[in-house]
Amino acid sequence: MSLIAACGGDDDAAEEPAAAEESTTEETTAAPVAEAGVLAGICPDPLVIQTDWHTESEHGALYNLLSDDYTVDKGRSATVAPMQLDGVDLGIDFEIREGGPAIGFSSPSSIIYSDDSVHLAYANTDAQILTYQDTPMLSVVAPLEKNPQMIMWDPETYPDVEDLEDLRDLGVTINIFAGQTYAEIFVAQGVLSADQIDPSYDATPARFIAEQGAIAQQGFASSEPYAYKNVYEEWGKDVAITLLNDNGFPIYSQTIAIKPSMKDEMDACLTELVPIFQQSVVSYHEDPARTNAMIVDINVQYDDGWVYTAGNAEFATAAMAEYGLVGNGPDAIVGNMDTDRIQEMLDAIALAGLEHDESLTPADLVTNEYIDTSIGF
Repeated sequence: MSLIAACGGDDDAAEEPAAAEESTTEETTAAPVAEAGVLAGICPDPLVIQTDWHTESEHGALYNLLSDDYTVDKGRSATVAPMQLDGVDLGIDFEIREGGPAIGFSSPSSIIYSDDSVHLAYANTDAQILTYQDTPMLSVVAPLEKNPQMIMWDPETYPDVEDLEDLRDLGVTINIFAGQTYAEIFVAQGVLSADQIDPSYDATPARFIAEQGAIAQQGFASSEPYAYKNVYEEWGKDVAITLLNDNGFPIYSQTIAIKPSMKDEMDACLTELVPIFQQSVVSYHEDPARTNAMIVDINVQYDDGWVYTAGNAEFATAAMAEYGLVGNGPDAIVGNMDTDRIQEMLDAIALAGLEHDESLTPADLVTNEYIDTSIGF
């Protein structure tokens, strides 16, 4: 039986017109549901995923799969609960591990290769290409349609700027983390100039605020605009943004990936699991309140210096919709990956002269074979 299915009609509908009318109503109003216990015995228990950052609403499709009976383990930077979808118990526990500072800013792929208890990990297309020889990863579903990364600037200082090329033409300094693939690609493409990139960003607002709008800075479209207007009182106003995706860097970010060597072993699990992730994306964004409250509470329980409020969570979910960070692909399916975008990134990395396995193809990096093509917004 299919894992995700709409409620069906009456087999005898042709003989009973009244029943047919009732069945049609049911088909158009019933929400997709998951079979109770469907993952028991075919997926690892607990099923463990390594993320790339603190708990936040960009990870909402994951946390939406935790039941209300969750436990936060500060020592392991993990949250674990019975796995559920739309209130249906799926038969196993689900463990979500924080990344970023919790793993010494290591990559999720390095963790899955060093810790056999981890079954899934977040992956970004560019990192998959650049690290394939050491830690190959195969993405099986993409909860986000667009990468949330952006460059922001002060619209009062630069009212006519709309994209990165405008910032290039004005020679505006852009403060970013060191070692960012997109910077090298944008320089190779002529979108930015090398002398305007300052790789000294330290993830704090101090430099941007001190410069009083003179520089631009990296961030997340679903996070920094809220913080700079509502949290950082020294700034307290809007910033303008442009997505990296819209400037020639169309990676898939925060995909759910496996080690390719585990594909055969995980095959039965992934067949049922990937549609669950797809449906969770839809369910979370249609009604994020429960999960956002959970995300806020989990951060309170971690008490690790990362502050994430209800305002942050509400802004993030709204921004993800506004900027198309989450949604269907061009074929009205959520979670699948466009191999043309993967090839575009392979070509861009080659153009930038970045060291990688030049024999790689999109099929080495992503697979849509587990995607349920009936699931979308």
